[in-house]
Amino acid sequence: MNISSEIVGREIGPNEQKIDKRWLMAYSAGLGETSYPHPLFPVCYEWPANRALREATGLQALNAQLVHAQHDLTIHRNPSAETLMVSGKVISASQRRPGAFVVMRMEARSASGDKVSTTDYGMVYRGVTLEGGDRSIAKVEDPPGHGKMLQPLGEIAVAATAAHVYTECARIWNPIHTDVDYARAAGLPDIILHGTATLAFSVSAVIRTLGVKSVKRVRCRFAGMVTMPGTLTVHASPQLSSSGDEVAFETRNGHGEKVIERGWIG
Repeated sequence: MNISSEIVGREIGPNEQKIDKRWLMAYSAGLGETSYPHPLFPVCYEWPANRALREATGLQALNAQLVHAQHDLTIHRNPSAETLMVSGKVISASQRRPGAFVVMRMEARSASGDKVSTTDYGMVYRGVTLEGGDRSIAKVEDPPGHGKMLQPLGEIAVAATAAHVYTECARIWNPIHTDVDYARAAGLPDIILHGTATLAFSVSAVIRTLGVKSVKRVRCRFAGMVTMPGTLTVHASPQLSSSGDEVAFETRNGHGEKVIERGWIG
């Protein structure tokens, strides 16, 4: 299985994405929250463009090999019940030991053209070879490591139905999260929770426990899969990063293994 580095620079959109109040509320409710919009809501309206870009580049055929490896979301302003124009572009492809690492940049703008959110979505295609050598047309920032010890904030109970609820509330459909037969055929032990769901639960815990008033950026690496039911533990502390004062965090599963690492909320 191969990916050509010629996909770098390919783009789609902008495509129209209508957001209504019901969707905003449902996403937060699926995470156990009553306020909205949740900082991770952009992943919802980015999903159709993300899928369209994967189809346009031939990556959708390798979907069973895809692992969401890295996420870097910048919130220029909170989305509301409105129509957004969402575009996507492949900005980087490189060979890593587990497989080909591809980064897509998703950008959402309002009807008047102002920026709403920008996300660098990093994906590893397991066991896939990149042909043509590494290529990049924009800077991709890896989240930095943490400078000091993190303190436990508390536990998050992940229900057996969490992935199904998240799928419907986020409107993000990928069968590795809901179809046991598909997940096992892809080499997984069972259905797994969406990486963005794990991240959203973690961000909620940090905001709630540390009293974070506003979120402008969320970034992390995904370090492991989350099966259900289970328990997650979030560890965090305010720290100084290259971007200024932020909250550093990581999330561990019930065995103490990291499932999110190098997390930062700014």
